[in-house]
Amino acid sequence: MIPTSLSQASSDYDRIEKAIKFIEKNLSRQPDLKEIADHIGLSEYHFQRMFGRWVGISPKRFLQFLTKEYAKQLLENSSNLLDVTYDSGLSSPGRLHDLFVTCEAVTPGEYKRKGEGLTIKYGYHPSPFGECLLATTERGICGFFFVKYRDRKDPLTELRYFWKNADIVEDPQASGALVERIFNPSFADPSTPLHLILSGTNFQIKVWEALIKIPFGAAVSYEDVAVQVGIPGATRAVGSAVGKNPISFIIPCHRVIRKTADFGNYGGGTARKKAILGWEAAHLSIAHST
Repeated sequence: MIPTSLSQASSDYDRIEKAIKFIEKNLSRQPDLKEIADHIGLSEYHFQRMFGRWVGISPKRFLQFLTKEYAKQLLENSSNLLDVTYDSGLSSPGRLHDLFVTCEAVTPGEYKRKGEGLTIKYGYHPSPFGECLLATTERGICGFFFVKYRDRKDPLTELRYFWKNADIVEDPQASGALVERIFNPSFADPSTPLHLILSGTNFQIKVWEALIKIPFGAAVSYEDVAVQVGIPGATRAVGSAVGKNPISFIIPCHRVIRKTADFGNYGGGTARKKAILGWEAAHLSIAHST
């Protein structure tokens, strides 16, 4: 169940994030539904309805997906997960919510030129996790960043960091149709995959390609990713590469968590990371119950 309106989902998300942050701050007290609803300025009835509209399950059930115990369960299930998905050639068993992504790394010369001679078109769009910036070229998607604190300058600054010498033009029509595909799994089509243009070091690209193989609704540790890219001791370097992911959500860095079962940091904010993981878990739960 995906919200029919991304604008409505984006509006709902503002309150979802506020609720998650309140729960994190008061976790030891386990605030009840009324207290959470009061904090975000809604009645219990409207809070329940908003949650149902946003993700299709109750707030109580959703919050179970944000606990450390659930994170431990994800890590326990991640044993050999990347090996299995690599061997099968799939990034999601059963193709549930699979974005059908293909990647192309820029050449070393192009990487050195930082986008010189390249035209990048971008737009700001609503998503189930708040407003986002999506950037694309004739060759494919080259940037995806969430807007934090309602400040559109930050994601644009990040885009310009990765593509310093490119001609960057605001053109929301060029990127709008892609947003619908990214957040609506019914748009997934193996014959027309989302094409990503990656600009990074060889190691960073290996890490980002490993992330794409993590199935929807799953999570692995940084150590798991280090093993997959062939350098078991490179956990810190993997963490750095994950943090520099220029196409978040599509390259699902949110699916990498600490071995201690802490959710860890996220460029879009820790509350958003938990929201995305909970959203994915909720959709898996709904799919398995139908």
